[in-house]
Amino acid sequence: MEDTKETKQKFFTENKNHDQLIALYNQFNAFAKDNGMSLVVDEIGHAVSEMKIVEKHQSAPGHCHGGVIAGLMDATLGASALSYAFANGKLCATVEFKINYFLPVKLHDEIVAEANLEHTGKRLVHTVCDIKNKKTGKIVAKGIGTFNLYPMNKQTFE
Repeated sequence: MEDTKETKQKFFTENKNHDQLIALYNQFNAFAKDNGMSLVVDEIGHAVSEMKIVEKHQSAPGHCHGGVIAGLMDATLGASALSYAFANGKLCATVEFKINYFLPVKLHDEIVAEANLEHTGKRLVHTVCDIKNKKTGKIVAKGIGTFNLYPMNKQTFE
């Protein structure tokens, strides 16, 4: 894709292919790439992200910083909402999210976040997410998020 403002805007505003938009989102998502997060959206409203905790994610020796887990939570909640937004020719932004931590996440743990769309309205959508330790299957955190839907043409694409 040519890297011009007009080309990007046209791609998003005229594209109705949900899978193509999610694939492009994955390409642009530097935050996820920098933190080793993978994202799969297998159906509208359902998102799964995974990541392995590495040295740069530590806040104390051998332990993951809560902000890393919150980042994965927000990204997965957001992908769930974004898949719905894309399917409706819109974009979305986080309005609010809440996270509860239940178990520590340690260096080299692999965690899996799974989010599902629970409610859709004209302007707001609500999603829920569990993050589990991939090896043990135990829930390490739960969260909920609210996202604002807005028209694609409000994106500046700069």
